[in-house]
Amino acid sequence: MPESAVRVAAVQTAPVFLDLEASLQKALGLIEKAAAEGARLVVFPEAFLPAWPVWVDEVLPGEDAAWHLRLLEQSVVVPGPVTERLGAAARAAGAQLVMGVDERERHGGTVYNTLLYFDADGRLLGRHRKLVPTHAERLVWGMGDGSDLRVHQTTVGRVGGLICWENYMPLARFALYAQGVDIWVAPTLATHEPWVATMRHIAREGVCHVIGVAPAARFSDVPDTVPDRDRLWRGADPHGDWMLDGYSVIVDPTGQVLAGPLVREEGILYADLDLDAARGRHRLFDPVGHYNRPDVFRLIVDDRPKPHLVSLAGVED
Repeated sequence: MPESAVRVAAVQTAPVFLDLEASLQKALGLIEKAAAEGARLVVFPEAFLPAWPVWVDEVLPGEDAAWHLRLLEQSVVVPGPVTERLGAAARAAGAQLVMGVDERERHGGTVYNTLLYFDADGRLLGRHRKLVPTHAERLVWGMGDGSDLRVHQTTVGRVGGLICWENYMPLARFALYAQGVDIWVAPTLATHEPWVATMRHIAREGVCHVIGVAPAARFSDVPDTVPDRDRLWRGADPHGDWMLDGYSVIVDPTGQVLAGPLVREEGILYADLDLDAARGRHRLFDPVGHYNRPDVFRLIVDDRPKPHLVSLAGVED
């Protein structure tokens, strides 16, 4: 049976920009640190390994070739050596792990914005590719499909969620609510006060705990080895050196903020979740049960995989 009381951790930090190995080493240390504080679920920001494409809002399309190539080279193959090391870290920590990565296929040229879910025994439970990259992100990231719109059963309950502005897609939220969610994860690059309101709304709407986690990142921490570094960030007011401000938060199913928001500093938020009390709130409101009208509204989800290649070898005419 899933545990009723669970300590969780939201890791608000920045990657070593476009450096997969250095960012991975940083993540492994933070997983160990969070577990030492009793965390049974550790959640990292969107696209933490190896970084988010900050340049999409800074330069014209077509001026990003060097950065895009570096991102592609440093992206994560799933499964592969990086996922093996993350799984080993989760197993050593005895904690569930949710990690945001830039993903590429082994021989592919497209990068995907992906969440990876690991069980406490180190198994890769699944991945989720962001369905719709937001605005200029479409110049960098490909689109996912419905095959990985899944909630995962773990020893700390049922864990699932969406990436950044996917959380504004009501049908995507409903598709996950309908699978039963105890803990909703929302890794994001949306680092501002209105995002906290979104996390509180999802907690009440989905009757679940919510972990919203974002980076807190400064331009001055971007390594000098990054190509054309000075063109990456204009530093316009009110941001200055801060490329991303954080605003990580942990919320209970009533919409009450349990931890955070953490603003303009790196750190780890912790909260102790009462999952039994949360499950009991369904007697008041259940968006996919007694407070739903399937005779009026119906959601159809195409959750079939959409591979780029379907081989007909060996198939008889």
